[in-house]
Amino acid sequence: MSKTLRVGNLHSETTSQDLHFLCSQFGTVLSAKIMTDEATGASLGFAFVEIGDGANAALEVLHRHLFQGRVLNVQEAKLPEERRRPSPPRR
Repeated sequence: MSKTLRVGNLHSETTSQDLHFLCSQFGTVLSAKIMTDEATGASLGFAFVEIGDGANAALEVLHRHLFQGRVLNVQEAKLPEERRRPSPPRR
């Protein structure tokens, strides 16, 4: 079963191919997409990488890993509905 990882704190010059190569050490990379500003095309400094078997190992090894001069922040990506937290009840 595949998982999607959110990889943050990327160098502005990091490419999808760089991430594909980095993550392919752990399993089959199904996709790697750097998120960019729609107006300028500049990197937003994070990406989503979908990995088949091996995603847990990639998460464990790559979180806080130095890559291209930056310390990566890697976590399992959350679906939009999982990110929303209900507001606490008002008193």
